[in-house]
Amino acid sequence: MSIKDQIQATVSANPVVLYMKGTASFPQCGFSGRAIQILRACGVDNIFTVNVLEDPEIRQGIKEFSNWPTVPQLYVNGEFIGGSDIMTEMYQAGELQALLGQKS
Repeated sequence: MSIKDQIQATVSANPVVLYMKGTASFPQCGFSGRAIQILRACGVDNIFTVNVLEDPEIRQGIKEFSNWPTVPQLYVNGEFIGGSDIMTEMYQAGELQALLGQKS
């Protein structure tokens, strides 16, 4: 299975996927930590995370898959949402909560 197919399978099989540096319990960069905090503030308990630091092919592959140069990257119901800055803006506007089916 190619990296692209592997990523597609992951984002298709899980409602909320965050490609990040580190894990939900131990983020290894500030942007990844902020992304986890935002998702938790939205009431998302079941976040499927992929630590890009564990696999250089995934780390590069996710950037090519989304055509987005940075990590973290959020996918909701198979759709690429954006990185930490976009998540922050959407959260502040109440859009992320609506997308995730939560109350703002």
